[in-house]
This record gives sequence, structure tokens and C-alpha cells, in this order.
Amino acid sequence: MDMHFIFSIVASSIVLPCVDQKFLIQANKCDASCFVVFCISRASMLISKQLLLTYLYLLIYICLSSGVILYNKWVLSPKYFKFPFPITLTMIHMGFSGVVAFFLVRVFKVVAPVKMTFQLYATCVIPISAFFASSLWFGNTAYLHISVAFIQMLKALMPVATFIMAVICGTDKLRCDVFLNMVLVSIGVAISSYGEIYFNVVGTAYQVTGIFAEALRLVLTQVLLQKKGLTLNPVTSLYYIAPCSFLFLFVPWYVLEKTGIEISQIQFNFWIFFSNAVCALALNFSIFLVIGRTGAVTIRVAGVLKDWILIALSTIIFPESTITGLNIIGYAIALCGVVLYNYLKVKDVRASNQLPTESTPERMTKDWKLEKQSDLFGDNVNVSGNDAVVTSFMVDEEALLLQPARFSSLKST
Repeated sequence: MDMHFIFSIVASSIVLPCVDQKFLIQANKCDASCFVVFCISRASMLISKQLLLTYLYLLIYICLSSGVILYNKWVLSPKYFKFPFPITLTMIHMGFSGVVAFFLVRVFKVVAPVKMTFQLYATCVIPISAFFASSLWFGNTAYLHISVAFIQMLKALMPVATFIMAVICGTDKLRCDVFLNMVLVSIGVAISSYGEIYFNVVGTAYQVTGIFAEALRLVLTQVLLQKKGLTLNPVTSLYYIAPCSFLFLFVPWYVLEKTGIEISQIQFNFWIFFSNAVCALALNFSIFLVIGRTGAVTIRVAGVLKDWILIALSTIIFPESTITGLNIIGYAIALCGVVLYNYLKVKDVRASNQLPTESTPERMTKDWKLEKQSDLFGDNVNVSGNDAVVTSFMVDEEALLLQPARFSSLKST
């Protein structure tokens, strides 16, 4: 057999993930040395491109997440835009996202709707939508009473809330090492709260309630959707959940804010609310992109970096957001607990996802095929028990909908 032919087959199996088939056909016409040089250069180009895209998506996520939080604070603050109606703002987000999702699904047919029965909608979508609407309502209401910096410090309680809800719902077990980490996080948040100059009980209660509502939504999403075997991508999630969340918010809006809006006679600025809703929708899709392209550790590091950037920016944009030494010390202690908890959970995920040993060419070939198959609106989201760990530390209450799981085809082991 021709040695050039044999060498081409071996080289193809090694560099297949980085080379398109049309390039392989052209390269096989060259000699063996040219083929290797070509494949290595092609692989380097693709790796650099993928790395740049990953960092770009992370940058977009950090900018959008920080921007939406600061934008919401500016809109709701009585000192700036003077629109103290958080339920109304949340309903605008839900209504806008529901309309966009409807056009994408029914008019432009970008994605196909899933087979949704009434029983499935009543047992899965409605409970998830209720807690999702509650978390957004309480989280946005907190902006009326406490600063953005303190809100971000309180959000360090998210893993504590998620762990408690997971233990209650039976999706996680009470472990001594994890419990001690949760105690450390709670102590850090308590110190940070004690050092808050403008501590407000009402605002703190709203924020903590919103955190626990979001934690319960994450756990319920994991339990209910996994049990029913339902797969949703970001568009179909918005298509089903946003309208239902809008309806849930209508009742408290009618009781708490309708009269206030009529009395205050606030002029509705279309472009302010439209741009705010667009930013929130873009944040949702940026989270989708980041979760699909990065690992759990990278996501958590980006989240921590975003929190510190946001705390610093909030003190510049909103001068009333004063940070004390106790705030920083308490938040640093809480982050240490979160980092330790992250380490334990990532270790558990990797241990539970151990696969049979594959040769390098086989693993690279499979990754190449998965990369070719992945698409922004083509991949469905499959819920697994371990995936909820990732999102419990990447929760943005300002986001329209955070996917409860990573891509099954792109899951990091």
C-alpha cells in the first residue's frame, strides 16, 4: 500500500477536529510534510479563533450583566429616573421577551415549539414561572431600598439558598464539608451587612427573599424538567415561561402599583424602557452563549470578576453606594466560602461524569463533530443534576431567563 496514503489516514485521525473535509481532500494531494504543516497551521488558527470567541462572549456577558443591573437601578431609583415601580418594569421585560419569542417561534420559525400538553404546562411551566416572576419582583424591588454594591454582596448567599433548597427537595445530600462552607459564606455576608452604613431591613428582606425564590426555581427546574424529560432552548423557554410570568405579576401589579402609577402621572418614555428590555433580553442570550462555550470554573471566575467590577462601578455611578472596610472583609470571607464550595462541586461533577478512557484521536474526532453540530438555536438544553451546580453561581436576577443547564453535547467533564 502507498505509504503516503497510510500516513494521510493517520494524520487525518489526529488533526480531524481542526480541519474541514474539503481541506483534507486538497491536502491529500500534497506530500506528507506539506500535509502536516498545513494541518498544524489550520489547527492553530481554529484554536485561536475559538479562544478569542470565548473571551469575547465572556466580555459581552460581563458588560451586559453589569449594564442591566446599573440600568435597572437608575430607572427605579427615586433620585434619578424616578420610576419606583419594579413590578411594572419586570412586566415590561416579560412582555417584550414573550413577544420576541412568539415572532421567533411562530412567525419566523427560527425554532420549533416543543410538544407541550396542558398537564406538562400545569405541572412544570406554571410553578417555574411563578418562582421566576417572584425572584424578579423581589430582586428589582430591593433597588428601591439598598445600594447595588450591597445587593451584590448579598447575592453571595445564592449557593447557600440553592444548597438548602436542594437538600429540602432531595436533589442534594447534607454533607459536613459543604455545610461548613455554607456557614462561612453566611458569616461573611453577616459581617458585610453589619458594615453597611445605609442598612435597610426592608430592602435586605426583599433581596434575600428573591434569592431564595430563584434558588427554588433552579431546583424545581432541575427536578420537574428532568422528570418529564422536557428540553428547552432559550427561545422556547421565553416562549412558554415569559407570558406565564407576566400573568403572575399582573395580580401584585394591580394591587400594589396600578393606583400609584395613575396618581403619579409619570410620562412613559418609550426609548428608555425599550432599550432596557433589549439589554435584558441580550443578557439572557449572552448567558446562553457563555454556558455553551466555557467550563464551570471559567463561568464562576467570570461571575466573581463581574461582581467586583459591578461593585466598583456602582460606587462611581451612584455616589450614595458607600463601601466600608467591613463590607469588603465580609464579602471576601463569603467569596472564600463560595470558592471552596465551587471546588467541591466541580470535583463531584467530574467524578460523576468520568467516562471510559478514549484515545486522543477518538476524543478529538468526537469534539470536532460536536463543534460542527452545535448552533445557537439548534442545541436543546437538557437538565441534569450536576448542571444546576453551574448555574447556581451564575444567576442574574435581572436576566429574563437563565438556562438551568449546559448543553448536553458540550458538557465539560
